[in-house]
Amino acid sequence: MIQGCQDKYPDYDDIELVYNISLPQDENGFYHLPLTNNWQTIKRLSARLISMHAENRDSWQRDLVETIMVYWESSHYWVLNDTLGYIVKRGLTDDLKYVNYDTVYVLGFGGQIVTTVNSQSYPTNIEPTIYEVNTVFAPVKSMAGDTVTVWTYFWDLNTQY
Repeated sequence: MIQGCQDKYPDYDDIELVYNISLPQDENGFYHLPLTNNWQTIKRLSARLISMHAENRDSWQRDLVETIMVYWESSHYWVLNDTLGYIVKRGLTDDLKYVNYDTVYVLGFGGQIVTTVNSQSYPTNIEPTIYEVNTVFAPVKSMAGDTVTVWTYFWDLNTQY
């Protein structure tokens, strides 16, 4: 996973986004997520929004950080096959033993694109000027060895930006 920063938008010079990535990092700055034996590996990604609104904004604008929508995007996705899974119908015999009597396949999802990161989150206030945002990153086995880029950006819902 790669993280990067670019110049801040001037209207956000009083909000800083700081990533909190709990993964091992190599000498080149790349983070490494060990994949599990399951098809999908689930990892929470966190960041903090640090607000300096109290010093830089009028009183009516100081509490707007909680209305900021944080967007997450990823360079990778995967595509569902036509069968999402199946449901096994079970019942009991007269001797009260379980028996499988039918299998129903969940069909019709062929070609649906699944992103590797949930796309939006709102901040939660954890200290007077510090807010936390979280999302879920979930690469799949076929992505083993790939370098995935995750982008994060935000905008204030109460201001026209």
